[in-house]
Amino acid sequence: MSQVKLFGNTRSAPAARRPRQRKPGRGRRALTVVLIVLALLEALYFLCVYSNIPFIAKWRTIYIQTAMDTMNHQWLATAFLPQSVIDEAMAARSEAMEEQTQHSSSDSWAQDTGSTGDAPGLTENQGDSEEEAFYELFWELDRNSMEAYLLQHPEALENGWENLYINEAGLDDEGTSIQTTMGERVLAIDVPNQILLVRVSGSGYRGVLAVAKDPSRLSVQNSAYLGSAGQYAGTIAEAHGGVLAMTASSFIDEEGVGNGGILAGYAMADGESRGVHMGWSYKRLELREDDYVYIVDAQSEVHPETTDAVEFTPAIIVDGQQLNTEGWNSLNPRAVIGQSDRGEILMLVVEGRLLDSLGISVAECGEILLEHNCMQAMNLDGGTSAILWYDGEYVTRCSNPDCPEGRQLPNAFVYAGAAE
Repeated sequence: MSQVKLFGNTRSAPAARRPRQRKPGRGRRALTVVLIVLALLEALYFLCVYSNIPFIAKWRTIYIQTAMDTMNHQWLATAFLPQSVIDEAMAARSEAMEEQTQHSSSDSWAQDTGSTGDAPGLTENQGDSEEEAFYELFWELDRNSMEAYLLQHPEALENGWENLYINEAGLDDEGTSIQTTMGERVLAIDVPNQILLVRVSGSGYRGVLAVAKDPSRLSVQNSAYLGSAGQYAGTIAEAHGGVLAMTASSFIDEEGVGNGGILAGYAMADGESRGVHMGWSYKRLELREDDYVYIVDAQSEVHPETTDAVEFTPAIIVDGQQLNTEGWNSLNPRAVIGQSDRGEILMLVVEGRLLDSLGISVAECGEILLEHNCMQAMNLDGGTSAILWYDGEYVTRCSNPDCPEGRQLPNAFVYAGAAE
């Protein structure tokens, strides 16, 4: 090594720098890792797309049906999955649609249950105290939790049992501490209008079930501008003396910008018929003069005693039996209407496409309603149209946060308030 003498000191000259060399094999190892990751992703893809493992097959079908049920989101299935896989997932719907044509309500179903179709007022129960009549009318309530609530809120009974009114159903309310015997949280008890609202919830969904005790108060009411524009459910209800309302018929909604003015299918409101009947496998829900709900094929002749009707699909419960709805496993906002063995109207709306409520399948809606002894039930137009309005406010959220009142509708199911 050479040395340099500087001002009498000697030091070694710096050695020339050699270029840094990559260790042999490092590039090949990185490439190998990338290839392994890609192979694992490919294996995972094929597992998710083609596996017959029940858990995977179930959620693959739910994913496909959820995507295909919304025009704007069908690409989530078509862009990533072979058409043959999509067709297989949707085949269950074709089978269920075929079965829909085989089921219609019996003309005597109400008589077979022994129901009168009338919800008695608290003062009409001879020999019973008003308190006992209350618990007979609101048979779903867990009595212990109700009594505990009244101890904490004695003001609720200031005007007597027949005027008891509790309402904690607003979107900003938590609900009451009262429970049903099914374990549901009670949101509202309205004795004058004979209405009970409860929270329904499960894995990935939340909604509200309204139980309207007097079926004679239910009707279909049209938008004031039907034919050119729809109206919000609450607006329709207020125009017709309603205290409770939900979506009824679907509407023509090309490219998702329909204004609710053009009715899809056939409907009857207070005896007035509108629209054209829907096709094969669609069903019609008829309200007749006896205050009972009947579900029939949309293409069948309208019963002469029908006063109100809407058409959609699928029927969920007919004569107390839950039908095959495997073709509607998608998780979506849902709106369902039905009637119990006591004649009560059951109005169910489940929120969907939200962070805390993805949605629910049609079959799960049926299971909720069967807890309340439902005898007839039909799925209605859901999605952004699914909304429930009660006593001046919306008690469920629309799937589109920009539409707090839901979509404008051609008509709505309206439950009239008590005559003052």
